[in-house]
This record gives sequence, structure tokens and C-alpha cells, in this order.
Amino acid sequence: MGPVALFDKSFLQSLSVDESVWFDHFFYPNICPLFFVETLADLSKSNLRSDRTAEDEVRIIANKTPELSGGPCVYHQSLCIGDLMGHRAPMTGQIPLGNARSVQAADGRKGTVYDESLEQEALRRWRDAAFEDVERLFARGWRQMLASLDLAAVAEGMRKLGINPQNCKSLDQARDIATGLLHSRDKPFDQMALLFLFVQIPRDMMQPILARWKIDQYRPLAAYAPYAAHILSVELFFQIALAANLISTERPSNRVDIAYLFYLPFCQVFTSSDALHRRCAPLFLRSDQSFVWGPDLKAELRRLNAHFARLPESVRESGIMRFASLPVGGSGDLMMRLWDKHFPGWGNKENLVEKLKPEKNAEVAKEIRGLIDAPTVHPAPDDPEFADTKHVAIQRRIRKLKGTWWQLPKDLKAEPEPPQPAANG
Repeated sequence: MGPVALFDKSFLQSLSVDESVWFDHFFYPNICPLFFVETLADLSKSNLRSDRTAEDEVRIIANKTPELSGGPCVYHQSLCIGDLMGHRAPMTGQIPLGNARSVQAADGRKGTVYDESLEQEALRRWRDAAFEDVERLFARGWRQMLASLDLAAVAEGMRKLGINPQNCKSLDQARDIATGLLHSRDKPFDQMALLFLFVQIPRDMMQPILARWKIDQYRPLAAYAPYAAHILSVELFFQIALAANLISTERPSNRVDIAYLFYLPFCQVFTSSDALHRRCAPLFLRSDQSFVWGPDLKAELRRLNAHFARLPESVRESGIMRFASLPVGGSGDLMMRLWDKHFPGWGNKENLVEKLKPEKNAEVAKEIRGLIDAPTVHPAPDDPEFADTKHVAIQRRIRKLKGTWWQLPKDLKAEPEPPQPAANG
């Protein structure tokens, strides 16, 4: 629970396991696809510590990855295509989650259930150093797609749009050139061509996208498809900054690092220990968003960890959700400032996290289980009964003990694993 937080691999790597527990607890983490790509890329690295294998590195990162809350964000290419086809991506801080299904319970309740994603299931295996070849191939292909770009075609497309990077003197100016272009009706097809190139839109989707855009009278991209325009603005900014020597061309990882900015609309806080993010991310944040330098947040999580570690063992064994429902500290502490900004008035809301009686807990759990076990239905796209559902369940598997902290009460009995289907043949 807490502000929706986008993070990169550099930040998570800097944390201890205990610090990662508090990050997961006091934020609602957005696990973006690039994090999985970067993490799996470590499987092919050779310049690792002599006392660790590549599998050890990935296992350590997986062990720190959030599991209490938040979830994996949908890939930006899918969101971009949906946006261009009229399915708006949320641009106000929510995480677009995948793996959703509509259900109708026996008592008539209709809702949406988000099943555990393939990424979350994979993380559990990675923690046990169990890796599959398909994951290595998938991550390699995904990384290559981000890194491989026809630079000659990009340069030609920018020339057609009249962009002259040599006249750009600052990162602010590069951002203004990129975003200003997308509010203009000037050369709309050249803009769309560059977007298709950057996002690698599948060829069979290009004609349907253009046909729908034509019906809308080729409105400026920023108005027609705001999320697609955001991606293009980040890409144009990056290419302008590279050409103007404002960002180094000698660091190949910059191409992947800048892509984290594609996911900025889906958070309230972005935290990173990467210098490129520190310079560039604030240029694309809304006024109601925050960039937090990774080392600063690590220090704050260390403070909270030390504070709660002073509690009696009997209290700690009750689970962090019971004794640490809200952050603690002075008005100048980073966590308090972030909650004040993104949860105005939270300090006066004693029941922000309601302390339910055991019998009420059981009642709520029964209602949730009834929704999760309900049969899947296939409503029409415009069915008003499902358009604004009031019942949502997100399935996740949480370790009771992570690091030295009981995430759930020590005496809580875990549900038995569901039976696995027998293998064919």
C-alpha cells in the first residue's frame, strides 16, 4: 500500500532483502517489463563476481522483487497499439495489469479477477535458481528488439520532420522540440512512420491503425493517442539528445535505460540509481509525480527497517501489515513527504488500513474466494455491467517470511497448493 512506484533494476539491486520488504510494503510497485529483461540479461553476463554465478545474481534480484502489492505492467508496445486503436491507456498513475478475466459469482456479483502473471510465476522459480531455456531466449530477443534500431531510417525520418539536433543546446530544449512536434498537424504521416519504426509496430497492424486515424481526420498524435505520443516524444528526445552530444553514444545500455521512461505515466513515484534517469526522467514527469534518487530512498528504507527492528519479537511475529500499517517519522523524512504529496491528509485517517476483527476477516476472505473461484464469463465489449466493475480480485502468492520480516503473521496457516493437472502422455 502506498504511492504507485516505478523502479529500475539498479535501485532494487542496491537494497538489502529487509529494505526491499519495506519498499514493497509502503509503495505499490510497478514492475515494468524492462526490469525482467534487464534481470534475465544477467544470465548471459560473464563479468560477475568470482563467488557468484549468473544464476546466483538473478536469484538474488528475484528474491528482492516486490510480491506483497503492485504487479507487472503490460508491455509498452501492446499499450501503444491499443492506444492507436482507441483503447486509451491510463495516464494518471494506475498500473495497466494483464491476465484479467471477467467473472460472475454464484451470488450474482460481477467482477474482474487478475490471475497470477507468468512473470510472477517465473520470479518464484528464479528465487530457487530454476531457469528455463525459453526465458533466456525470450529475454535475449526482447533486449535485441529494444537495442536494434535502424539509425539511418531514424535520421531520415527526423530530417523529414525538420529536426536539426545541432541547434539543440540542452536536454530541456530537446524535450520541448519533441513534445511540441506532437501537438502539431505538420507532417502527420512522417510522425506516424517514426512511431511505427520506434515501437516496431507489426506490419499487419499498420493499415488498421492508419484507417482508424483517417476516420478521426488525422488529429495531432498528442490528442489522438496520448500514450503513443508519449512514447514517440521520449524516443525523439533521446535521438535528438544523442545527436546533440547531450547524452553519451558510448554506453549501449542507454537505449534500454531510456525506455523506462515509457512507463512514467503509470506511476506516482519513479525511483532509480541510474544517472541517465536522474537527468532525464524529471523532464517527462507530471507535477503530481516525483523522481526519487535511489540512494536517498535506500537510506529512508534503512531508517524504517531500524525503527521497526526495535519492536519486541512477539509484535514482529504478528506480521508487518498489523504493526506497520502506516509509515512513521518526522515531517522532514522522505517517506512522510512522499505520502503527504501523494496521499494528502493520510496522517489524519486512522482507519486508512482498517484493523478488522478475525470474524470479519474470515467473511471478507470468503467473499474474495467466491469471486476468484467464480466461472469466467465473456461479456460484450460494451456491456455496462462489466464496464465499471466494483469487485476486483488480484491473485498473488506471498512468502510469510522474507529476509528477517514476517510479511504475514507467523501463526497464519498457509492455504494448500492447488492440485496440478496430470501431464498428458
